[in-house]
Amino acid sequence: MLDGPEAPRFEILSDATNIRENLHFHASQLPTPATQLGDGKPKRRISQFDETPTKKPRLLVAESSNDAIHFDAEMDDVAVKRRGCRRTVFRTLGLASNSYPAEPHRMLLPSRNILQSFVSSHTSDVFKCHSRTVDSFVTPPYACAYSNEAKRGGSPLLAVATEQGSIHILDTTKRKEWDCEPARVTLEPHDNGIFDVKWNADDTLLATASGDKSTRISSVETQQLLSILDGHTSTVKCVAWDPAHRDLLTTGGRDGMLCLYDLRVNNLSDGDEIAARSAVITITAAHGQDKVSGGRHKIRPLPRGITNILYPNDRPHGLVSSGSFDGLLHYWDLRLPSDKSSKRSPKKPSYKPLFSSTMDPTTFNGARCRGITSMSQGSGPSAGLLFALGADSRLYIYSYPTLTPLRSEAHPNLQTNSFYVRLATSPCGRWLASGSTNRAGSLFLFDISNAGRVALSYGKEADEPISPTVRFRGQSGEIGAVDWARDMVASCADDGTVRIWRPDLEVYQNCISNSEEQKWDWFWST
Repeated sequence: MLDGPEAPRFEILSDATNIRENLHFHASQLPTPATQLGDGKPKRRISQFDETPTKKPRLLVAESSNDAIHFDAEMDDVAVKRRGCRRTVFRTLGLASNSYPAEPHRMLLPSRNILQSFVSSHTSDVFKCHSRTVDSFVTPPYACAYSNEAKRGGSPLLAVATEQGSIHILDTTKRKEWDCEPARVTLEPHDNGIFDVKWNADDTLLATASGDKSTRISSVETQQLLSILDGHTSTVKCVAWDPAHRDLLTTGGRDGMLCLYDLRVNNLSDGDEIAARSAVITITAAHGQDKVSGGRHKIRPLPRGITNILYPNDRPHGLVSSGSFDGLLHYWDLRLPSDKSSKRSPKKPSYKPLFSSTMDPTTFNGARCRGITSMSQGSGPSAGLLFALGADSRLYIYSYPTLTPLRSEAHPNLQTNSFYVRLATSPCGRWLASGSTNRAGSLFLFDISNAGRVALSYGKEADEPISPTVRFRGQSGEIGAVDWARDMVASCADDGTVRIWRPDLEVYQNCISNSEEQKWDWFWST
């Protein structure tokens, strides 16, 4: 069983205590003067590492993240306990199980200027999702995902899922304004809307979750449908590949079920038909069921839907899920998911999460709990954190693996009261992209490089922003799906367009100085 301490309830020490500085004290015992014995030989005092030091360095607790810390100017060389260690941000956030970084964790400079320099061209950075029917020209995109190679800096292939069940694979390589759009690949695995699309580890397969109650596996190379995954009784909302096992993937649906599939087994079809596979593990009512009031007629309680799932980077057999009812996250160990203590039905094991969030952060800002629309995990400077969008238009930060809520973020123009809005973390782990349901077509970028250092416990300046948010307006209607590749971010809007945003400081400065002229060619931050 995974053990992780919960986040403490006191303020974080100033960031200066987490930086290796050349301070004027060292961790060694003060020399003890020798004393003379009766025989004339000097007696040396035995060093005791657990005794109280003669003088302690004074550390001041900052009342907010903007307060500076000052050391005692009269501090000389003092003795410090060798067995005592300074409290770092990893220990403060309850992430000791993730181990300490190899190098000192330093405060990174804010990158707001970099985020502001993102621009998008009207001609070379916009793609349209063509309709399959003759009565409309474009169709709204529901989901998008960059390939794993694109996140590592390779060819930026973007898979876009539409309302009509199509998949458009776009090459979003930067090109000149007069260059034609590269040839795209179009797949049609479904006849219903696709709510999620994911690449497998080697970018050879695409998994699509649809409103037709099925998840389908398609080959990118041959553009053929390979497998149909059944088992859900309602819309499949999310899908995730196991990063450690190329044949395993998990889906979550509106029916409240988590289904684990193994593409090597459970083939229910005969002959040359497309393989239809059933789940090897099915967890029903993963996030509970709605309560039903008593009455004459018994009504079957409805399960609470699954909105998002993800595999943590450091635990190959774990799965984190979020629901549509509240802000509680669940962690599942897929190796031993059953609860052996349940003896009601030995043929149907009862599945319990290994651990869950201890409190619901969505209840701290309103009268009732609200669901989570999307999740994303941090990496690099934001490792050990999970980011989640709430249906109350707030961004929540959780510690991992304890799943303890740390703080929340809000923006006056950020609206996420729809389960179509997604969240995505950049490959470098410093930035976070979010869509919005307002009609202005707004994309929001957050700087999360120092999110771990300023994540305070609730009730203690928790509303202080991580970093000023950068807002982009270049599309009409709601922006739902977003995803990152290296040096670019994609946003999908209800107007049937996919827009690519790239950092270009020279173009951005030109847009600021000549806004009236450049507005016909570019979009930039507002």
